[in-house]
Amino acid sequence: MFFAWLKNYMPRSLYGRAALILISPVVTLQLVVSVVFIQRHFEGVTEQMSRGVALELRYLLDEMQGLPTQAGALNAVRDATESLNYDFSYVSDAQLPAQDLRRWYDFSGIVVVRSLNENLQELRRVEMPDDRHIFVYTDTKLGLLKIGFDRPRVSATNPHQLLVNMLFFGVLMTVISFFYLRNQLRPITRLGHVAEAFGRGQTLPYHASGAVEVRAAGNAFLAMRARIERQIEQRTMMLSGVSHDLRTPLTRLKLGLSMLEDEDREPLERDVEDMRRLLDEFLNFASGSAEGEQELSDPARLTQLAIEDAVRMEMAVKMLKVEAGPHVMLNPLSMRRALDNLIGNAVRYGTLAQVSVLRTEKTVTFRVEDDGPGLAEDLYGAAVKPFVRLDPARNQDKGTGVGLGLAITNDIARAHGGSLRFSKSDTLGGLRADIVIRA
Repeated sequence: MFFAWLKNYMPRSLYGRAALILISPVVTLQLVVSVVFIQRHFEGVTEQMSRGVALELRYLLDEMQGLPTQAGALNAVRDATESLNYDFSYVSDAQLPAQDLRRWYDFSGIVVVRSLNENLQELRRVEMPDDRHIFVYTDTKLGLLKIGFDRPRVSATNPHQLLVNMLFFGVLMTVISFFYLRNQLRPITRLGHVAEAFGRGQTLPYHASGAVEVRAAGNAFLAMRARIERQIEQRTMMLSGVSHDLRTPLTRLKLGLSMLEDEDREPLERDVEDMRRLLDEFLNFASGSAEGEQELSDPARLTQLAIEDAVRMEMAVKMLKVEAGPHVMLNPLSMRRALDNLIGNAVRYGTLAQVSVLRTEKTVTFRVEDDGPGLAEDLYGAAVKPFVRLDPARNQDKGTGVGLGLAITNDIARAHGGSLRFSKSDTLGGLRADIVIRA
């Protein structure tokens, strides 16, 4: 729980998390090695070399202290320092730099300046213009002395090579590891994509690949998908048989009732018609969205056809808003049934229905609004349950349904990977029903 706040800053995708797990140890290891090696090794080496040079300069300055002239002092140390490449010269105070000079990225120069100041009390300034030369200015009895020598004598050469090599090979191995990791994660991503498509009613080709565990998960998914498809096929065949077997006796009943007197026949015919309608709606609910395959369809055109059919049936329906966009994968027959159900409910419990098609980058929304009494928010969940009739919210005298229309619509929305949502209409004041599916 202490690290729960980190979830908001962590990657959400599998690729992102795997890359973070891969890169974090590499970066951490490089930082630790860089700090430990550079700070301790290079700093210690530089401090030791600078101290050695400071001792040499201390000895040479002591040798020059007793000589009366600048020329004599320079001649006295020239032979002793010929092999050490020291360059001694007296300069005026005007040539003294205002402050120590080093490049901003020359971190070893900080150690050099500190070490020389600690071991040479007469030191005034230190100049390090490049990686090859260093100049120090010291006070003597004969004047201001400028001493030049090679920079490698006080600091290790090319300390950046370690950093360059670490960075280069670290990036190289990280890139190679990332490509390998992506190949290992690709089967998992494909499995998730195929499973998501199957949840929307699409059967995409897939074969198990990747590591042993991923192959096992893929084979389990294929077996599960085959069982579900067999179950759907068996259910469809069973429903077809039930439909045929029940319609035959109903037809015989209607023929028998037609021979009765009108006074006795009419109520019995209404009962038979109610049984037929109940059977049809139950079969529609049980079959769900199994019929037909998903295909690229135009949501706006599909909605327009549903409205035109409703208008021909003398329903008060109109298109309110249509947002254009590319075609999406839909089951046209199932989606038409869902729209017909929502439009039928809207005009049954209200006087006007308005239909809209709204698009976002990731979703398509079919919206149907009415000016009826609407539904209480605590009844939204119960509205999509089979055989539920919400008497307090809807006028049942106007309807002839059996409480399966919204349940069928909800199943169709879920078969498309979406959902059926209810809210209050802002324009008409009644119920607003949205079928939201992924684009």
